Amino acid sequence: MSLNFDSLFVSDIPAGGRVSPAKRGKYDFAVAYPDPVSLPHDHIVESVSEALAESGSDLAIYPHPQGNTALRQYVSEKIARDRDIRVGVDDIILGNGSGHPIELLCRVLIDPGDVVITDDFVYGGTLNNLRKQFADIRGVESDEGGMDPEALETAIVDAKSQGKLPKFVYLIATFQNPQGWTLSEQRRKDILTVTQRHGVPILEDDCYADNRYDGESETSLFNLDDTDSVMYVGSFSKIISPGMSLGYMTAPPSVLDKVMGIKTGQRVSEFTAMVVEKYARKYLDSHIEKINTIQRGKRDAMLASLGENFGTSAEWSDPNGGLYIWMKLKDDVDMVKLHQKALDEIDVGVHPGTNYSPDGSKGKNYLRLCFGYNSADEIDTGISLLSDFLTKEGALD
Repeated sequence: MSLNFDSLFVSDIPAGGRVSPAKRGKYDFAVAYPDPVSLPHDHIVESVSEALAESGSDLAIYPHPQGNTALRQYVSEKIARDRDIRVGVDDIILGNGSGHPIELLCRVLIDPGDVVITDDFVYGGTLNNLRKQFADIRGVESDEGGMDPEALETAIVDAKSQGKLPKFVYLIATFQNPQGWTLSEQRRKDILTVTQRHGVPILEDDCYADNRYDGESETSLFNLDDTDSVMYVGSFSKIISPGMSLGYMTAPPSVLDKVMGIKTGQRVSEFTAMVVEKYARKYLDSHIEKINTIQRGKRDAMLASLGENFGTSAEWSDPNGGLYIWMKLKDDVDMVKLHQKALDEIDVGVHPGTNYSPDGSKGKNYLRLCFGYNSADEIDTGISLLSDFLTKEGALD
């Protein structure tokens, strides 16, 4: 007779289960992969050889608890140059992608029932991390310029009136996922004015900032803050590859100390970090230029195809960077029901807007379209198929 573990599980563990990999569409607009053809295989192989020749014996010992020192030094230099963030190597912690640092920050800051403020639609991976901590997630309205500072203030005041000072505001300020907007410098300052007035930190997720196709870069929230109230997360996933799974964070010293208190044993691959550091110093800047040129063309192809196939029957964003286009359909459309049918019938993958809703129910008539994976011709074909399918289903006028 097998032992029944039901009475042994902790009381606050979220529901879960083993899953098979989700089916991917031939026209995969569901997941934000970077362009696969331009993955720098030869340069990565070269970097592996250089890393092993120079430091291979170091793999026989456990790495620095905060992650490979040389890569943390590179990150320190890169974010100083590109994001106006000036912190030392000891103020950086590496993670397995950006989701890992976000999870660690959630663990050290959130008790069950604590309020966290996000956009009205925001990255589903972070929503999952917040739900694992049983946070009270409250979405704030956005317009085409991003989170509304007045609505943010209202949300904070409401939470405080209930005796719940929000633990932090989570923001993807540059090329927001899924909505695509970028906060202007003035709006960044306005948001900081609100959060600083109430003593609420910000968690700035900046993992798409390198993927800019048009316009001038906005400085980071971290740089604009003068009260040590911003925590910052970045990633190599969208500029090298998700499969290498490397990210990083910096934050006020007290936060970093708490993170290291629970990170013990959660080490980042030293081998991967060594290779990325070698690759990044020689090739990353030119690679970013290359993939941005490619992905700009894919974005333009998707926007052109949306205009040709959807016309005025839907609305969509026109982002200056990132990997996402956010589409709004008629109010009565239910993409929760239709997205799986689209995958099964026409091999087109999309995500419904509910995946990005803090309460998991709003946004049924929205969908996120990612343009990084397919070729421009495939994008045009897939959008045409999607338009025909939605017309058949009565989702378009």
